[in-house]
Amino acid sequence: MDTPQTHRPIRSFVLRQGYMSKGQQRAYDTLMPVLGVGYQPQVADLDAVFGRAAPKVVEIGFGMGGATADIAQARPDTDYLGVEVHGPGVGSLLKLVEERQLGNVRVIQHDAVEVFTHMLAPASLDGVHVFFPDPWHKKRHNKRRLIQPPFVALLASRIKPGGYLHLATDWEDYAIQMLEVLSQEATLENTAEGYAPRPDYRPLTKFEQRGLRLGHGVWDLVFRKRG
Repeated sequence: MDTPQTHRPIRSFVLRQGYMSKGQQRAYDTLMPVLGVGYQPQVADLDAVFGRAAPKVVEIGFGMGGATADIAQARPDTDYLGVEVHGPGVGSLLKLVEERQLGNVRVIQHDAVEVFTHMLAPASLDGVHVFFPDPWHKKRHNKRRLIQPPFVALLASRIKPGGYLHLATDWEDYAIQMLEVLSQEATLENTAEGYAPRPDYRPLTKFEQRGLRLGHGVWDLVFRKRG
């Protein structure tokens, strides 16, 4: 049990080991050395990582990578850097990248808080996506949620003026917290009155489609960097 003096650092994940299919394992083994970006506590040259100068968007916690691949395929002129710790998800995205021959996706398998703190330069990103982060729905676990003021300030500092931060959740309680936290960040401004319509570039996941059929809500928030 935490004492009042104990302060755990925010982390973007709780590591859960999962089964990796043969296809995911093969994609991981063959493509991670090519498309993976190793974590280092120093600023990365993203143009060098992708081999071109193009808009850069980072997605935190891409799950099995389906939405990431869809977005990257629909927007080939933008580069997408996915940050995910779970091996099966990394293998799944790399498998999709290979199948669709996507040249604009790279992956870092590491904690997003450390990646943003050490590897991403201030005002270097055109956008950041955080879709369906762990809601930690039990009240005593709310403090473990990723979207908290210190991390949002860090994200905002890495986004260029005019760039955007896009969050999505299917937990109303978390959506309310997200809106409060983002609205309090002075360097960001809301692009909507409250929650935003789902942007066309974010595809509906199968899980989301099922939830919508059952009457569950999904909340998108799109804030823009001032300046």
